[in-house]
Amino acid sequence: MSNTQRPGDGTLEPLEELNAQLAFTEDANRPDAVAGRHAKGYRTARENLHDLVDEGSFVEYGQLAVAAQRGRRDLGDLRTNTPADGVITGLATINAQGVGEASARAAVIINDYTVLAGTQGYYHHMKLDRIIGLARERSLPTVMYTEGGGGRPGDTDITTTSGGLNVSSFVEWARLCDEVPTIAVNNGYCFAGNAALFGCADVRIATRNSWIGMAGPAMIEGGGLGSYAPKEIGPSEVHEDNGVVDVVVDDEAQATALAQRILSYAQGMSQSWQCADQTRLRTAMPADRRFAYDVRNIIETVADTDSFTELTRGFGGAIITGFMRIEGRPLGLLANDCKVLGGAIDSEAADKATRFLALCNKWQLPMVSLCDTPGFMVGPASEVAGAPIRMGAMFGAGARLQVPLVCLVLRKAYGLGAMAMAGGGFHIPTYTGAWPTGETGPMGLEGAVKLGFRRELKAQETLQQREAMFNELVEALYQKGKATESAATIEIDGVFDPADSRRTIMRALA
Repeated sequence: MSNTQRPGDGTLEPLEELNAQLAFTEDANRPDAVAGRHAKGYRTARENLHDLVDEGSFVEYGQLAVAAQRGRRDLGDLRTNTPADGVITGLATINAQGVGEASARAAVIINDYTVLAGTQGYYHHMKLDRIIGLARERSLPTVMYTEGGGGRPGDTDITTTSGGLNVSSFVEWARLCDEVPTIAVNNGYCFAGNAALFGCADVRIATRNSWIGMAGPAMIEGGGLGSYAPKEIGPSEVHEDNGVVDVVVDDEAQATALAQRILSYAQGMSQSWQCADQTRLRTAMPADRRFAYDVRNIIETVADTDSFTELTRGFGGAIITGFMRIEGRPLGLLANDCKVLGGAIDSEAADKATRFLALCNKWQLPMVSLCDTPGFMVGPASEVAGAPIRMGAMFGAGARLQVPLVCLVLRKAYGLGAMAMAGGGFHIPTYTGAWPTGETGPMGLEGAVKLGFRRELKAQETLQQREAMFNELVEALYQKGKATESAATIEIDGVFDPADSRRTIMRALA
């Protein structure tokens, strides 16, 4: 082909013309765009695509689209510089080798920042609507890479006299996120409409080089709110702390691997697994009930080796949420962390647990709850934070739970907080059991003694006598509420050897 010939000028055979047009969308024909991404340490959209999906499985939709700007730009320019109108969409399989092809089917959406800064144009939105519609019709889990600058004002081929607000992509994506597992991955700038899409997803992954905001610098300044550099708007460390981002990773390669891993929990069983020596659990708890311990060590021992993936660690730290496997079976995991607020559930932790309960319900993942809490966080500051609504929402999420729940009391199970960890009450789970170190009661022992025996304690003549009486009363309450006594009164279903935790969970779920 001569340098003056362009696809579509009638000088090429139809197949040659098609191949020439398709070539415009590939990285090999876009060296400057590729070099620009690599110079930043980033990958191209197609590099992420090839890493995400199973080899040879991707069927692309709308590959030949270009920006709706034919009235102002040459078609050759549009094909060269606006391939696929800035978004790659299609169907593929992901993790087929591990879960089987039928379970691995998925929809894929990858915004391409090298095309008009990843902005959303007319055909871009049409492509989104098309693939979202297919995903809803076929109930396909969907992975979306959200990098981009929001709406695009330059699509002059489409004229309108209104505000341009009749765009269905956002509500259709939100509907999809209500129906199937969705995972959002972000690297780089993600502003306005792109950020709205990111925020809707079930699980949200971001690289450390992510800046996510509901408006970019131009819109913020245009609204009279000041001038900000893009990297001042929604950095990943801010969103890690406020719960917008579930997991922060170093780069797109890690983000892609994590998306595959998280998707695998929704896809089903893993055929191969190993686990740690379960007898280690017998010595996992400190001898002194007042001492803290690392519950993550317990989680990783109970779970299949290297199968636990924690979500939203930087937010609501009194509760741990994540996915794990036992004997290859994917499960949701809820646990109290006694190293944060003594395991007391504050408003942020309640929000986190509420969202995760709903997520496992939607993904149809059975749940395991490891309970060690003195209850909900109380006090004036807690009420200022809206505790009644935010903590009450945990009970609402438990009431809507339709998947099996197994609750294991590791140590403390007190008050309304412990009931919320069990989905609303100890007889709500399929099985509620305890380690021998478990203890239950309407409120923490120390608080119960201070409240219920205030007059008797005050009557003691010396501080030493008061402390001695206090310790005796605490021990008496502990004996009444320890796990074996709770099991004897049918408050819980049983007490078992910690080394039998995995077996207990699987038997209960069976």
